[in-house]
Amino acid sequence: MNTWIIASGLRPVSALGSLAAGLAFSLLPVSPAHAALGGAPMTPPTGATVSNAVTHAATPAATPAAASASAASASSYTVSTSTLPVGTVVNEYVGADGVVFGVAWQGPRIPDLPKLLDSYFPQYVQGIQNQRANGGGRGPVSVTGSALVVRSGGHMGSFAGQAYLPPALPVGVSPSDIK
Repeated sequence: MNTWIIASGLRPVSALGSLAAGLAFSLLPVSPAHAALGGAPMTPPTGATVSNAVTHAATPAATPAAASASAASASSYTVSTSTLPVGTVVNEYVGADGVVFGVAWQGPRIPDLPKLLDSYFPQYVQGIQNQRANGGGRGPVSVTGSALVVRSGGHMGSFAGQAYLPPALPVGVSPSDIK
């Protein structure tokens, strides 16, 4: 069945072609996110709204011996939340040393991952290629390595993900804290 719709210029365009073009544009990254994983926090993109950064104290380990040993070394971190112009919310996790150790996002569009992951982006792409080569197919992405972990998934209009650097997690911070 060949369905046609009338485009704004009165040129016939197939409905399937319009749908494909719409999908392609909806999956393109939009405004760059403001965090650079493994580096210093970046300036929020134009049009983003930024809420005040919140400082958290990292929770020491649960066992008494580990708690007393790590209590002195437990550090704090800051979470800064930005809402991009398209509605995607990006949380940036910054250690006491000023380095971004994790980012998380949720919203209608995936943020600009090359900007968000910065120098870790090639490692992320390689992880996706490995996942697909091993029968991962389409669907949620899970790249897990000793230096980088990225989980991302969702569907059109609702995406969520997280990325963090396991060696850079402050003492007392677990991956589940990055959301």
